[in-house]
Order: sequence, then structure tokens, then C-alpha cells
Amino acid sequence: MQGNFIVYGLVGALAIALLVAAFTDIRRRQIDNWLNAAIALAAPAYWWASGLSLWPGVAMQVGVALLAFVLLAGLFALKLMGGGDVKLLAALALWLPPMSFVKLLVIMSLLGGALTIVVAAWHYAVTRRRDAKIPYGVAIASAGLITLAPLLEAGWRSVTGA
Repeated sequence: MQGNFIVYGLVGALAIALLVAAFTDIRRRQIDNWLNAAIALAAPAYWWASGLSLWPGVAMQVGVALLAFVLLAGLFALKLMGGGDVKLLAALALWLPPMSFVKLLVIMSLLGGALTIVVAAWHYAVTRRRDAKIPYGVAIASAGLITLAPLLEAGWRSVTGA
């Protein structure tokens, strides 16, 4: 039972970190390196607390995160994605099973498309310019929270006994 509390505490901390990422991206259009590093460095504690095996569990998590980082770094090189967004997604890949990470990417894409339309339209209406900077960390954090919701709910139920 103790391990479950640690798992739920770590997932709760991840949820808070995602909210911080979203708000700093809205405010400064930047996701801080220290926040991405904290998310990535907390993943091994989550692996340990959740009982993830080194093979294939941890190896799969690290492999998916590396693949995500390489592919998304290519988008960054093409100036299609921000560096903080790339690092946040790679850090999140360390926490989520591969299929959950794919789910996060699909949800993020849908939310990001809607966010882009709204922000770009508002920016154009106000400035008559088409150079809006989209806080895509909001879409990433929202998709992360949606993907983590079942774990957060299970943790809340175990703590409250509901």
C-alpha cells in the first residue's frame, strides 16, 4: 500500500509540474529547463515505486523518450516546435507507457490545433499581423493531465477511501 501512495504522490507532483509548464508558457512563451529536468529526473522514482522492471519496462520508457526527443528535435530544427515543448514531451515519455504516450500525442495535436486557431485569430484581430506565438505547452500539459486523469482519480480514491 505504501508504494501506491508514493506512486500517486509522484503523479500528483507531475500534474502540478504540468500546470506550472502551462502557465509559464502562457506568461513567457517559455518552459523552463529546470522544470523539464525535474520531470525527467523524477521518472526513475516513479518507475521504482510502480515496480517497473528494468527489462523491458525501463528500457522501453527510455527508448520511447529518446525516439520522441530525436523526432521532435527535428521539428525544432525546422522551427515548427519550441525547444521547451520538445523537452517537455520527451520528459513525459519517460512517465507514460508507449500507447499512453501515443494517446497523449493525439490529444495534444487536437487541443493544439484548436489552441492555434483561437490564439492566431485573436492575435490577428488585435494586431492585424500573422506572427502569433502559440503557447503549445498549454496543449501538451492539458493532454498530459487528460492522460494522467485515471491515475490521479485512482490515487484520490485510495487516499479518501471513496
